[in-house]
Amino acid sequence: MRRLLLLRHGKADRHSAGGDRERPLTRRGLEDSRLIGAFLAGEGVTPDLAVASNARRAKQTLEKVLEAFPGHVTHLIENSIYLASVDHLLDTLRQAPEKISTLLVVGHNPGFAELACALAGTGARENLARMQAKFPTGALAILDFSAGGWADIDMGAANLHRFVTPAELRGGEEDPD
Repeated sequence: MRRLLLLRHGKADRHSAGGDRERPLTRRGLEDSRLIGAFLAGEGVTPDLAVASNARRAKQTLEKVLEAFPGHVTHLIENSIYLASVDHLLDTLRQAPEKISTLLVVGHNPGFAELACALAGTGARENLARMQAKFPTGALAILDFSAGGWADIDMGAANLHRFVTPAELRGGEEDPD
């Protein structure tokens, strides 16, 4: 089994003097990223590899999530997933090393929401409906594939194991983006 953790970056400032790629996380974005990391660690889900877009907000999200894991998690920055299309994201996932069973990828909408919805062929109706309705900042889709390797993953082939938002973990209503 292959497990894909698709994580949209945390809540970010609306503007940055350095442009869109340099927008930092807000305080809530930092806290929510730690919360998602704690959720993953608490569920016993540790990525074998973590990849983030080169946007500052995605790198900060990854950094805060990885603080929840006591051991080192191999991670890298992938420039090409910044605001990438669904097709490009799928091609990138298919290139993941075969030794990786759990892959965490941190990136951006609309590509991540569209990819998660396209990959999820099965799953609990409530989770699928929530994910299709809104993929807010800090949202995490946990997708399981029975396919042999990453090169074999395809649209509709995943089971949506969980869809988690920071607001849900905080016990509150969804925050407006």
